[in-house]
Amino acid sequence: MSTAKKAAPKAAVTQKKPAAPAKVSKPVTTTPAKKAPVSKTVQAIGRITANIAKLTERKDKLGAEIKTLRDQRVALKAAPAPTPAPASPAAKAATTAKAAKPTAKKTVKKK
Repeated sequence: MSTAKKAAPKAAVTQKKPAAPAKVSKPVTTTPAKKAPVSKTVQAIGRITANIAKLTERKDKLGAEIKTLRDQRVALKAAPAPTPAPASPAAKAATTAKAAKPTAKKTVKKK
C-alpha cells in the first residue's frame, strides 16, 4: 500500500487588480535623430588632430620653462661671483709657516 499525500487545496486568493483606466496615453516614441555616417578615416583624423593639440600644448609649456631657466642662467653669469675676502696678513703668515714646517715623525728603534 502506498500512501500518497494529497496537496492541501490552496486558499482562493481574491485580490483584485486595480482597474486600469480606459485610455492610457502612451508616451510618443520619437526616433533619435540619426547622425550622418562618419568614415573611419575621418574619425582617425579627428583623434590625431586632438593628440597633436595636446602635444603642442606640452611643447609650449616646456619651451617656456626652458626660456625661464636660460634667463636665470644669464642672470647668474652676469652677476659678479662673490669673491672671498682677502685673508689678514697674520693668517697668511700662519698658513705659510705650517706649510714650511716638516711633519716627519721620528721613529725609535728598539735594541
